[in-house]
Amino acid sequence: MNLTELTGTKYPIIQGGMANIATGEFAASVSNAGGLGLVASGGMNAEQLREQIKICKSKTDKPFGVNLMLMNPDVDNIAQMLIEEKVQFITTGAGNPGKYMAGWKAMGAKVFPVVASVALAKMMVRAGADAIIAEGGESGGHVGDMTTMTLLPQVVAAVDVPVIAAGGIASGAQMAAAMLLGACGVQIGTCLLVSEECPIHDNYKQALIKAKDNSTTVTGRSQGAPVRIIKNEMAREYLKLEAEGAGRDELERITLGGLRRAVVDGDIVRGSVMSGQVCGQLSAIRPVSEILDDLYVNAKQSLSNAANLAI
Repeated sequence: MNLTELTGTKYPIIQGGMANIATGEFAASVSNAGGLGLVASGGMNAEQLREQIKICKSKTDKPFGVNLMLMNPDVDNIAQMLIEEKVQFITTGAGNPGKYMAGWKAMGAKVFPVVASVALAKMMVRAGADAIIAEGGESGGHVGDMTTMTLLPQVVAAVDVPVIAAGGIASGAQMAAAMLLGACGVQIGTCLLVSEECPIHDNYKQALIKAKDNSTTVTGRSQGAPVRIIKNEMAREYLKLEAEGAGRDELERITLGGLRRAVVDGDIVRGSVMSGQVCGQLSAIRPVSEILDDLYVNAKQSLSNAANLAI
């Protein structure tokens, strides 16, 4: 099953639920361009998120969804609010949504949990997931250990629901590769950060455009909470302290409020500039519609070219 059959969107593409970035307005711009826009719950309580959902509804008549981080302190209220607002697509991360699944499904929602392992994918299917988002460690923000190329085909083989690929996808060729590995569609994030509609500070966008293939690093492995970000002064200080065995409190002091500093204030020196490894492929700020169109058209061309390859 193609993702467009599940979502009713023009393209088999989901926008990643990026905390402090994926606002109602931004999600609407992605949905209007043919993808499935997501409003991110990170950093919001139920009523703040409800307001963003209403903004999204006011700006698009296309399908959209919400990304719920299950570690959110207000998760129970958010889960109920999604039912009240009749959100039709829910992606989840950082936990098991099993206790909420019956209510969501009774309301008619489709649920796509994000996973970083085969074991978690199987658990999510048992909980009632309609599809699985298999996210490799190439992605930005919170990451797992497996790469998309190794994780995706193993999840596809292990579950009997559609699988969406995420992590390391910013070109048509990469999207085509995901489809050849069994994905029904893709979720993208980093390449949308450099869209005209993305509400991050221009300094953040320019940092991504200037980035190279090796410009990211992963902090927080010692704390069991790895996060992929652009290398900067803050990242280097964090990694130095981490190597010296610093504790959680000392490390959190460095990163506290870091994402907001990057997104809102444009602090790319001491802010947490989250980015996937595909940042080295980004070269210009473009409209969301152009990014999605190019991704889809080039993916189709890549698949056509692949059919003619001889091995």
